[in-house]
Amino acid sequence: MTGTLAQQVVAGVKEQILAGELAPGARLPSESSLIATFGVSRTVVREAVSRLQAEGLVETFQGRGSFVLAVPEPSPFTLQASALRTSADVLDMIDFRLGVECEAASLAARRLSATSRVGVEEALAALDDEAPEHAVEADFAFHRAVARASGNRFFVDLLDSLGPMMIMLPRTRLGEEHSPSETASADRLRREHQAIAAAVLAGDADGARAAMRVHLASTRRRLSPA
Repeated sequence: MTGTLAQQVVAGVKEQILAGELAPGARLPSESSLIATFGVSRTVVREAVSRLQAEGLVETFQGRGSFVLAVPEPSPFTLQASALRTSADVLDMIDFRLGVECEAASLAARRLSATSRVGVEEALAALDDEAPEHAVEADFAFHRAVARASGNRFFVDLLDSLGPMMIMLPRTRLGEEHSPSETASADRLRREHQAIAAAVLAGDADGARAAMRVHLASTRRRLSPA
């Protein structure tokens, strides 16, 4: 019970910190004040302050009291293409994409709206129509349209952090037989993307996840045939 009460105090103080009511550097209300505010015992207040210290939100000085620390600014996820230096890096990137994009495709199938349906259809059509020199941008736009259809902005943010280089880098490590300008390779990529789109547009969550996995795993297999 004490732990639950302490957590209530923690939540209340954190709300004041995040709302700016307790600014960085401000003294935390005294134990007596916290006892009166939250209607708890001194033991509960002390446990709550200890938890706030453990979370890095306050710092206590002997004889001076507890003071609010600055809330760390969130650091955005970014990935520079220059950081992908080796073939192993590219394989790791595809593994990362497998973990992200398969679930994005599944969620897209479950949450498909009229607007996102048009987005996926248009991206697929552009992928089929674009000349080889624009194939990378069109490929990326298709994957982004699927991520956008998920309705979860974090999937889009992750893909935007990678950018079209997530398509380009694997291709630079494939032989000429896998070039988008090569008919058999282009047909295979077209079928893979069509399968993803068909499952998403049909609302088939499991099928969309599986189609995306087949597509990305196929790329990985071509990069690492051993």
